[in-house]
Amino acid sequence: MDIKTASALHRLRLISLPEALSFPALLIFGSLLMRVSDIDFLMPPLGMIHGVLFTIYVVFLLDVWVKAKWPLKRVALFFLLAVIPFGGLYGDKLLKKYEADGVIAARARREGTVSA
Repeated sequence: MDIKTASALHRLRLISLPEALSFPALLIFGSLLMRVSDIDFLMPPLGMIHGVLFTIYVVFLLDVWVKAKWPLKRVALFFLLAVIPFGGLYGDKLLKKYEADGVIAARARREGTVSA
């Protein structure tokens, strides 16, 4: 894995957790509180935060798709996980694994252990 691919994967991982938590926060604190009480001032800022994080996530996902040459199925899975509440937490776990696998493979190539 080259440095550009590794950094793109790391950026996606960094944004995946905040994005994963912003959607349930929007649903719970924004929508639910607005419906059951008079607290409606949380919806606009939470919606904007989630929208910005989701947009950044999608841009970073497309960047990883191009640089890491991921198959379309994997990209679709990560997009789907971003849409499902708390799905991004599982996506973050998968990204950690992909990032670690890439670092191990790069180190092995550098040390001459494998010819991959």
